[in-house]
Amino acid sequence: MRLLFTSLGSFGHTFPLVPLAVAARDAGHDVVFATSEDFLPQLRKAGLETAVAGLAIKDAFGQAFAEAGPSGPRRPPGDIPREELFPVVAKVFGELMPKRFVADLLPLFEHVRPELVVSEAGNSGGAFAALKAGLPVVAHGFGRVSSDDPMAVMIRAAIREHGATLGIEVGEDLAFGGPFIDICPESVQEPGFVARTRRVPLRPVGWSEPGELPPGVLDKRRPLVYLTLGTAMGHAGVLTEAIAGLSGLDVDVLVATGPSLPDDALGEVPENVRLEAWVPQAALLPHVDLVVHHGGSGTTLGAFGAALPQLLMPQGADQFSNADTVLAAGVGDRLLGTEVTAEAVAAKARHLLTDSSVRDAARVLAEEVAAMPSPADVAAQLPTLV
Repeated sequence: MRLLFTSLGSFGHTFPLVPLAVAARDAGHDVVFATSEDFLPQLRKAGLETAVAGLAIKDAFGQAFAEAGPSGPRRPPGDIPREELFPVVAKVFGELMPKRFVADLLPLFEHVRPELVVSEAGNSGGAFAALKAGLPVVAHGFGRVSSDDPMAVMIRAAIREHGATLGIEVGEDLAFGGPFIDICPESVQEPGFVARTRRVPLRPVGWSEPGELPPGVLDKRRPLVYLTLGTAMGHAGVLTEAIAGLSGLDVDVLVATGPSLPDDALGEVPENVRLEAWVPQAALLPHVDLVVHHGGSGTTLGAFGAALPQLLMPQGADQFSNADTVLAAGVGDRLLGTEVTAEAVAAKARHLLTDSSVRDAARVLAEEVAAMPSPADVAAQLPTLV
């Protein structure tokens, strides 16, 4: 079967699709993965055939800010109030990115001639292009669906508006009337979404560029805390407070600073803290005792699968919804905005490292994740989804 996978070009949107794309290829299907050019090297490291489609997200934001003119927000996204940033985000994900993907994918379909398109849920342009070409399309989620998050609501409204210009009606969710491959465990997924969607469960299997684990991880002598704000929203002030709080505990702290922070942004750190620009997160999590993070879907789901307690410090996007979910599931805690102080981080982390009820809840959730169908299982189902 000829399959075309497509996603927005970012770690959080591209990597969740890689395990299924690889499993489909290994099952004998012809697989092409189309995304923005800056992410093609990552996909080639997974052994996938690639094609260019879409804008890099940073370029789409640059275009949106330029179109907003002098009155638009000109500060870094992390410093812009949500009510000012939301319209820009909605334009990026609801109009600019979909429009470019449709323009790039339609001629690519003529060349590849896929029998099924697997389009990442954030990439509505992939689904629009497939529907315009008369091709069957399956949505592939990247985390929990949030029906009431204000930014998600605004993005969906922009997508519906853009779909109307193409003659395509978009429903309440982004499944576009077809199946939705869902990597979020049902117990923590949005109940209304579960009830109204043709859901195909898929175990969230982390994928990251192969690499060595940092020294000390495999032969650790005390608890290891993993601290990250992800790849897109690194904030030196938040990391500095978290490092100050965690370093005072009897733990070792591994900090993934990500590509958005300069190497010297955090200055000197205590001896029990190690800074790394990048770590192979999927390989790291089984060796961790606590994850302190931004609440990105990939890290949240990875911690679910590894039975880890989590302390979330959400910065934007779907991270606030994920923090609410972690708290409601009893598998972690959260700190919002100005609550992120060294003292608060230390107190929350100390509790999460020692509270047996949190660990028990995390273990139950991990068992649910382990029971979900594997990428190989779902790859075998793909022909039946046409």
